[in-house]
Amino acid sequence: MANIERDEVSGTDTTGHEWDGIKELNTPLPNWWLWTFYATILFSIVYWILYPAWPTLSDYTKGVLGYSSRVNLTEDLEARDKARESWTKQFAALPIADIAKDRKLLEFAMAGGKVIFADNCAPCHGSQGSGAPGYPVLADDDWNWGGSLEEIETTIRFGIRSTHDDTRVSEMPVFSDDYLSPTQIAAVADHVLSLSGSGSASAAGAEVYAEECAACHGENGEGGRDFGAPRLTDGIWLYGGTKEALVAQIGNPKHGVMPHWEDRLSDVERKQAAIYVHSLGGGE
Repeated sequence: MANIERDEVSGTDTTGHEWDGIKELNTPLPNWWLWTFYATILFSIVYWILYPAWPTLSDYTKGVLGYSSRVNLTEDLEARDKARESWTKQFAALPIADIAKDRKLLEFAMAGGKVIFADNCAPCHGSQGSGAPGYPVLADDDWNWGGSLEEIETTIRFGIRSTHDDTRVSEMPVFSDDYLSPTQIAAVADHVLSLSGSGSASAAGAEVYAEECAACHGENGEGGRDFGAPRLTDGIWLYGGTKEALVAQIGNPKHGVMPHWEDRLSDVERKQAAIYVHSLGGGE
C-alpha cells in the first residue's frame, strides 16, 4: 500500500509517491475547472442531439434541428445570383463585343473575369497571362486561333484538343518516323529559325519547308489560324526557340491540351473570362 500521509505545511494528503525526498501532493482540481469540464461534456451531448454529428454505415445523424452548412451555402449562392441578376441577364442577351463597349458592363466583366481567371486559368497561364513552358502567353499578340473577343470566347468554350465534340484541333505530324531524315529535319529547323531572324537559311531547309510545312504555317511562316498553325516569324515559341528544341518538335511534336469550359463555366462567366483575357494586352 502507498505510504499516504498528510503534508504539515499545506494540510493536503500526499499520493504516497516520493522522488529524492520530494513528496507528491494529492491536490484536488479547482471547482471552476471541474464545472467547466462538466459543462463541455453537457455541451457536446446537446450538440450531438441538435446538429449532424455521428457517421453511420451509409449516412450520418441529421440532428433534431436538421442543420446543413451545404443548404446555407446554396442559399447564399442563390442570394448572390439574385443580386447579380440584373447584370447577368444583360450579359446573356448581348454579344460579347457589345458588352465590351458598355462601360458599366465592362467593369462588371473585368471584376468577375479577374476572379474566374485566377481560379481556373492562372495555374497554367500565369497570374497575369505570362504563360509558362508549354503554356501560351496571353499578354502578347501571338494567337494560333485568333485574339478577338469572339475567338477567345470560342476557345474558352470548346478548348483545344479537349473532349468536347466541337473542340479546336490542330495536330502537327510526326516527321521522324521514316518521313524526314535527321539531316532534313535539321535543315528545316535552321530555315524556321531564319524566318524570325535567328538562324541561317538554307536551300535544303527552304525546300523541305515549302513541301511539308508551308501548307499549314504559310509560305513565309505567317501561320494559319483556320487550323491553329503557329506563326513562325515572331520569335515566340511554345516549346523553346533553340535549334535543339525545334528539331525535337519537328521530329516528335508535343501537343498540349486545354480543357473545355462549357460545362464548368456559365455563358456569362465565359464572356467575363474572355473579356479579361482580351484586356491582358494581347487581344485584337
